[in-house]
Amino acid sequence: MTSNLPAQRWRFGQPNPQLVELFSQSLGLSRIMAEVIINRGLHCTEDAEIYINPEAQTLPSPLTEFPDLPKCLDLLTEAIALGSKIAICGDYDADGMTSTALLIRALRHLGAKADYAIPSRMQDGYGINNRIVKEFKEEGISLILTVDNGISAYEPIALAKELGLKVIITDHHDLPAQLPPADGILNPKLLPPSSPYRGLAGVGVAYVLGVTLAQKQGQLEGLTRQLLELYTLGTIADLAPLTGVNRRWLKRGLKLLAKPQILGIQALIKVGGVDKKKKTLSSDDIGFKLGPRINAIGRISDPQIVIELLTTEDESIALHRASECHSVNQKRQELCNQITKDAIAFIEEGKIDYKGDRFLLLLGEHWHHGVIGIVGSRLVERYGVPVFIATYEDEEKKHIRGSARGTEEYNIFKALQSCDDLLLKYGGHKAAGGFGFETKNLDLIKDRLREFSHQSLSLEHLKPLLKVDSQISFYDADFDLIKEIESLYPWGIENDPPIFWTPDVTVISQKLTKTGEHLQLTLQDESGAKLKCIAWQKSHYYPLPPNIDVAYKLSINEWRGEKTVQLDIQGIK
Repeated sequence: MTSNLPAQRWRFGQPNPQLVELFSQSLGLSRIMAEVIINRGLHCTEDAEIYINPEAQTLPSPLTEFPDLPKCLDLLTEAIALGSKIAICGDYDADGMTSTALLIRALRHLGAKADYAIPSRMQDGYGINNRIVKEFKEEGISLILTVDNGISAYEPIALAKELGLKVIITDHHDLPAQLPPADGILNPKLLPPSSPYRGLAGVGVAYVLGVTLAQKQGQLEGLTRQLLELYTLGTIADLAPLTGVNRRWLKRGLKLLAKPQILGIQALIKVGGVDKKKKTLSSDDIGFKLGPRINAIGRISDPQIVIELLTTEDESIALHRASECHSVNQKRQELCNQITKDAIAFIEEGKIDYKGDRFLLLLGEHWHHGVIGIVGSRLVERYGVPVFIATYEDEEKKHIRGSARGTEEYNIFKALQSCDDLLLKYGGHKAAGGFGFETKNLDLIKDRLREFSHQSLSLEHLKPLLKVDSQISFYDADFDLIKEIESLYPWGIENDPPIFWTPDVTVISQKLTKTGEHLQLTLQDESGAKLKCIAWQKSHYYPLPPNIDVAYKLSINEWRGEKTVQLDIQGIK
């Protein structure tokens, strides 16, 4: 029997045994979970206590952390008092759409004349542009408020100022060399790395602005819960780091989302198949069930559907819009699967020397702009190298637009900066970004990325990285350990859910699911304990050899009312 095991590199956590003992005793944790949180970078009991109970931390006021926040509040207060028109310019991803809905709710609650515009992914690409600015001017807008974009839009912001408009930028993307000439800029990347607000997504910045503005007006009552629900949905869907203030606010927000006040989120939960009996939603409920249905709209449909979903007070409209989100997401899944299949076939034919280049650049003629970023993430997981994936922007094939996804040691934003003079536009952060360029520059960009990638990555880096927390036996993998893991939620970006490993297990049975995408296993470890396992999107590992080392997350599988512990396979050696 031949096997096709993944070429992964496993990095094992090596916490200090004395510290493990101290954390276990003083914090009431099992030794296993003490190891896990030490591996998250926590090395003193005070920090660990805040991690376990984020509400214990004394937060600095956002008014002192964000230098331009008082100025932004004054501009908005004046616009509301004068009855001036305010326009929100959002983005078409989950972060941008939840940010837009959040500020629409906040501003209208405060009596503002507020409307919004979101650029078309297909026609405009990312961010505020000159066309939108000119339209705002024609419509009599006096104040533009960007959300989840704007920090790299120097020219459109300069145009707005020339036309006599006030501009507030709220964004979280990395800072360009020259900041736009806005009246106020709120971006956590302007804060010190030690600030608890540093990891806010666009919706987090919008939340800070909405709450502090309502506080200033003395009209916070009846608004906070709605804004926190939207903040929670957008932050997790955008894969923001679940550290600092995000961890504190999400712990509150996930409890609220089990019984949401916003009708659109109620409807999303209904169509998304989330367990209604839950007292607290998990990051996975949003990341895999709610978020994708929102994101799908921005990728291949009209973002107005989501804005209406998240701002309506009509139950029938909410259900109708949620159903549209569900249908569009099914189409998005089909597109993703087909493009992934095409991309893998092209790579496996050996037409790209991605190990020699130390990155992957793929160009598909008819790939959908809206979903190639998701495919890029899948390819990073499979091949372990940074991925730049693109398609043509026009019938004449004169322009190319794409998305990029990075690896642990690779900074996508810096990679794109290295091609600054060859790109028409780009933006993003360490892990991901977007770009556009003229087709004639393709070979030059490949050369520039090859040079950057060779400087950033060694040969050892060209394998998917798996961070493993602790070695346990299958007898340790029980409901008590799962309960302890769940008590330390939320897990997610920069606070990864625990990954355990067990050596030398026997493969009792293995088969592919009916769709052929996933691998189902029964494994037995040296103690004789057997557990059912699922390896999502890993059919290419089939068939496995009789004995393996296995790395996994713990989950619960419910079938016909019976709950069992299940291993969610992350790595095999």
